[in-house]
Amino acid sequence: MIDPPRWLAPRLAALHAGPHRTGSLIITLYGDAIAPRGGSLALASLLNIMAAFGIGGGVVRTAVSRLAAEGWLERRRIGRSGFYRLATKGAETFTAATERIYGPQPERHDPALELVVLGRDSARDTAREALAAAGFGSLAPGVFVAPSGAQPPLLPGALRLRATPHPGDAAALAALAWPLEEVADRYRQFLATWDAAASAPAPEALTALVARVLLIHDYRRVVLRDPLLPSALLPAGWPQPAARALCARLWRRLLDPSEAWLDAHARAESGPLPSPDPGLRARFADLVEDHS
Repeated sequence: MIDPPRWLAPRLAALHAGPHRTGSLIITLYGDAIAPRGGSLALASLLNIMAAFGIGGGVVRTAVSRLAAEGWLERRRIGRSGFYRLATKGAETFTAATERIYGPQPERHDPALELVVLGRDSARDTAREALAAAGFGSLAPGVFVAPSGAQPPLLPGALRLRATPHPGDAAALAALAWPLEEVADRYRQFLATWDAAASAPAPEALTALVARVLLIHDYRRVVLRDPLLPSALLPAGWPQPAARALCARLWRRLLDPSEAWLDAHARAESGPLPSPDPGLRARFADLVEDHS
């Protein structure tokens, strides 16, 4: 385990204070750092990285076996060495999440809302899950709402409508449909956790990789719960812009030293990890001047 700097020590301690959720942390590592470099990582390299978090080899092996069984990772053996890469399920899921994590919030100026009303014979549980995945909030039993432009799934018997709320009612309506206060609290917790790192210098390479993965892991867990509503539907003082700006600034500071560690120590099936694709440095591009 690394000897963390003062600003990272509480976050690393918190990782061990409850359930590790090692599998979720591994998926964050792959999506943030390994997918841009071809997607394959030697098990030995993964064990070394997770050891820096203080996570033992047995826990890691159990986690990757479970991820492979669930279709998130796929395993390949070459000689006596094992390698894991994101399987189709994992790659597609993180590809869909990448724009939400690293891209700007979509600009939406149309005040209208998309409504979906389920029919009496609809399979409510299945429909609810599909609508939630498409960004819809639940306004009332069988009634779902999303900002204009959202594309609901095809649901037999469902009705689609467009409505424009009274300007004074828009934020109250959104608060009924989405757990906005819970999401706001999570953003505030993210800011409190990582604010101390804002004025700290970049750490050495392996520590930077640990911090980078934890940073994106924390931000990913918040932003994927955020419905990314237009500003007209949000309460005053919405903390998402500040959280995203902090995440982008810290990620950019941690990028070069963490990539240097991967260059020197991580291996794929063909040898050292290939160089990252250009899309890596284009992440958070709207918040940084130099993304060459």
